[in-house]
Amino acid sequence: MSVAERTRPHLRSCFGASVLLIALTTGASAGIAQSASTEAGHPSEKPLSQSQVLHDIRDFGGLSHYAAENAVLPKVVPGRVVFLGDSITEFWTQNGGKFFSGKPYLNRGIAPQTTTQMLIRFRQDVIDLKPTTVVIQGGLADIAGFTGPSSLEEIEDNFRSMAELARFNQIAVVLAVSPPAADYPGRKGVEPTVQLAQLNKWASRYCAMSHCTYLDYYAAMVGPDGQMKAGISKDGVHPNAAGYAIMEPLAERAIADATRSDRH
Repeated sequence: MSVAERTRPHLRSCFGASVLLIALTTGASAGIAQSASTEAGHPSEKPLSQSQVLHDIRDFGGLSHYAAENAVLPKVVPGRVVFLGDSITEFWTQNGGKFFSGKPYLNRGIAPQTTTQMLIRFRQDVIDLKPTTVVIQGGLADIAGFTGPSSLEEIEDNFRSMAELARFNQIAVVLAVSPPAADYPGRKGVEPTVQLAQLNKWASRYCAMSHCTYLDYYAAMVGPDGQMKAGISKDGVHPNAAGYAIMEPLAERAIADATRSDRH
């Protein structure tokens, strides 16, 4: 028996164990995320089934989420803007948010995605849609560890990569990062207040040096304790209608600035 033949069963065993570990880890992360949203009172979140966990493994970046919608869009629409993000972006069309009525803006948020997952689908959900501008929002799920531990430097690198891809493709960049957030329900010991403040400071500096527009949701929504102001979120993490009403004009001004400045 050759060395390859002797080692093949061992490799199959290792591969099977690795897939199982990924499944368990992904399922646990997704389950925690779902649990957090459920505890927060969001009605659309349910525990993941085994088939959903397997789907999440096969489609880690969420490429199938908007594939059908993207396929039937007109190829080019003047003034098109893509909002790429996590639950903060996705839920804009829920919780009473109207999401820029009458504007050619596309919501491409997926809860609870990390910036790593957003980077995977950046070509499909941003570049291929040929927008004039992209609004990139994220970081909450990274800090919560929904796909494993992430340092602030790793999150910054993902933002930087998305911004560079956009500019290379003649798309103006608005970098929003995230509003302030309370401790995550069901995630004891996770304290995003300090990390989000640091991440927003980095984004402001990066935009000043890199021909991007910084969208400062954070300053407009943070309270004296470093968390969201009272009355603009029902769970301390996701904005309610009042929270999105604060965010909308800020986003409009940032988009106008990015487009007018032609910084890309």
